[in-house]
Amino acid sequence: MSNNVKMAIPIVIAVVVALLPTPEGLAVNAHYFFAVFLGVIVGLILEPIPPALIGLVGVAFCATFGLVGESAKEARNWALSGFSNGVIWLIFAAFMFALGYKKSGLGKRISLLLVKKLGKTTLGLGYAVAFADGILSPFMPSNTARSAGTIFPIAINIPQMFNSLPDNEPRKIGSYISWVAIAATCVTSSMFLTALAPNLLAVSLVEKNIGVAIEWGTWFYTLAIIMVPLFLAVPYLAYIIYPPEQKYSPEAPAWAAAELEKMGSISKKEILMLCFGILALVLWIFGKQIGVNGTVAAIAVLCLLVLFNVISWEDVITNKGAINVFIWFATLVAMAGGLKKVGYLKWASGLISSWLVGLDPVMIGIILVVLFFLFHYLFASVTAHVVALLPLFLGISANLLPTEMLQPTAMLLVGSLGLMGIITPYATGPSPIWYGAGYISQAKWWTLGGIFGALFLAALVLLGFIIL
Repeated sequence: MSNNVKMAIPIVIAVVVALLPTPEGLAVNAHYFFAVFLGVIVGLILEPIPPALIGLVGVAFCATFGLVGESAKEARNWALSGFSNGVIWLIFAAFMFALGYKKSGLGKRISLLLVKKLGKTTLGLGYAVAFADGILSPFMPSNTARSAGTIFPIAINIPQMFNSLPDNEPRKIGSYISWVAIAATCVTSSMFLTALAPNLLAVSLVEKNIGVAIEWGTWFYTLAIIMVPLFLAVPYLAYIIYPPEQKYSPEAPAWAAAELEKMGSISKKEILMLCFGILALVLWIFGKQIGVNGTVAAIAVLCLLVLFNVISWEDVITNKGAINVFIWFATLVAMAGGLKKVGYLKWASGLISSWLVGLDPVMIGIILVVLFFLFHYLFASVTAHVVALLPLFLGISANLLPTEMLQPTAMLLVGSLGLMGIITPYATGPSPIWYGAGYISQAKWWTLGGIFGALFLAALVLLGFIIL
């Protein structure tokens, strides 16, 4: 598909939807706003232009034509609302932490140390890859930077030592390592609030739509019941379901030791990065008790990283990835908030809720979680999925569930965001990288995605019956 066609499709869809008769009970401006919103979502899926620009165009269009707010000032305030959102600044600061792990070399050192200690068997290598992701995940909100940027360059060298290549005995070691890596990062992305950028976007939408605040500690303590056992089981499950042909890997620890020798002794920057990373984690977990907001803690630690020269100020102001995500998520928060502001969510959730009236509340909660998870087959972006569907599912929850069930249901919905990345070769950021390595065919990826997706969803449903 050419880029011009990709550019035209979202516009055509938005125009066609806008020209349809306005449904009964929905305001005209809400109808038009939804048409623009739908065009933005389709644009995010096709990506004819950078995602941040798509969101910015959507916000600018709606504010310019007065689709949100009764005055120009109100429209302006809405358009800029995402940029003042604390969670968006937390995402930006966390991206700087990821850069610190990369520039200091600490992320690479941790991965190599684990391979050195655990890599004598192929199963041990699987656990080394998983643990490397698990250790880095609380500090790196981009699972692409974590899995594809930090772990991939190290892990992909291991099967090559055994002549396990995409076109030569891929099942020997390479396929197993690739699948463990993507499956582990999907679980860790749901285990920690700060392990996946859309998680942070999601908790912001939860607070805006149903008034429920989800802190770092609340997220972990609620989801750890299933995420920790699932994380520990992933390498073994892959070993059973998709076993490597070679069971032992004596060369891997020696290779890791040689790479560590090249790195030399641990540097001052690595020690500082480790200390500041732990400080951020402590403040995120216990900040509420001592009166420190999570976003404020992240910005304070970011300042320390710059002041102690772990990263430079030039790194901060020239980090295109972080700035891109900042604008992208800020505009998407505004667009998602606009759905509520114009009354579209109230109308749509009321319509869908009428189909579920009469069911047991716990069953409604489970149905919503299952549907929310399965709908990800239609999305190539977790962020697009969050913006398109989360506010709607939260609205349905608010209509049909008792107040005491809103927080646990919201936790299940947002806790599914990392797990759903396992289902397709395009479902989450690092998927195309590991798929593109060539060790797993598309047919096999879809099969394994279905199996592991079912296991992950079953674990989530089990948690649902525990906490709902």
